[in-house]
Amino acid sequence: MTSQPGAGRPSGRPLPADDPTLFALDLDGLAARWSEAAGRAPMTAAEMTGADARAQRFGVPGVRLMEHAGTAVAAAARALAEASGRLGHGPVLVLCGPGNNGGDGLVAARRLARAGLAVAAVLVSGDARPATPDAARNWDRLAGEPRVERIHAAVARDVAILAHGVERATVVVDALLGSGVRGALREPIRTAVDLCLRARAAGVPVVAVDTPTACDLTSGELSDPVVRADVTVTFHRPKVGLRTRRGTAVAGRVLVAPIGIPVEADRA
Repeated sequence: MTSQPGAGRPSGRPLPADDPTLFALDLDGLAARWSEAAGRAPMTAAEMTGADARAQRFGVPGVRLMEHAGTAVAAAARALAEASGRLGHGPVLVLCGPGNNGGDGLVAARRLARAGLAVAAVLVSGDARPATPDAARNWDRLAGEPRVERIHAAVARDVAILAHGVERATVVVDALLGSGVRGALREPIRTAVDLCLRARAAGVPVVAVDTPTACDLTSGELSDPVVRADVTVTFHRPKVGLRTRRGTAVAGRVLVAPIGIPVEADRA
């Protein structure tokens, strides 16, 4: 079964990876472009996982969903850099976990590089490659990007080294973990969260992918430490956890980007 033409596309507008004007928009422009997605009913993490899986059964490739998600993050990161006066200040630091949240970050790294920004894409994982096929594919694609430096941070010490000079970064992108946090954070992810906090304390803005790492998308419960973002780009529909008091406190401005999930995929 294949998705119908235009499925998941709000108001006939192009989805992020197909939108030629996306990188010319500021944060308000992105919010307006994606306003239909932001106006949908909020969903839990489990509902989003189900919608994603059903979309793929309907014929929407997971790697295409990731492309739209990562492109949306890249556009938001660029817009935030410009709004904060840091565009071109230094490299964009993209911290990627081993799963599909990290894969979204890897797409963002490629898209930012092709928009003319220098990027350091860091795989924060004990394994030398991302754990999911779509994320691994996007890690490999960065090898041919001249503006991207790929870094593997296998242990906490590797991440801590990146903290030296982090104040020179243009923006930090938190693509470490999505909704899969249970209990205390493990290394090297924990030290990467500390790096995000250190960067923000130094005046570097932070963009979170789907949710700030260690903020539960359903309950809004926070682990310690938790990323505090200036902008969070979540996908398809608003998330219940980001509308709680605790979620709101760490998410910053929330943008809801469409990624091509057809409306039929929301139905159980």
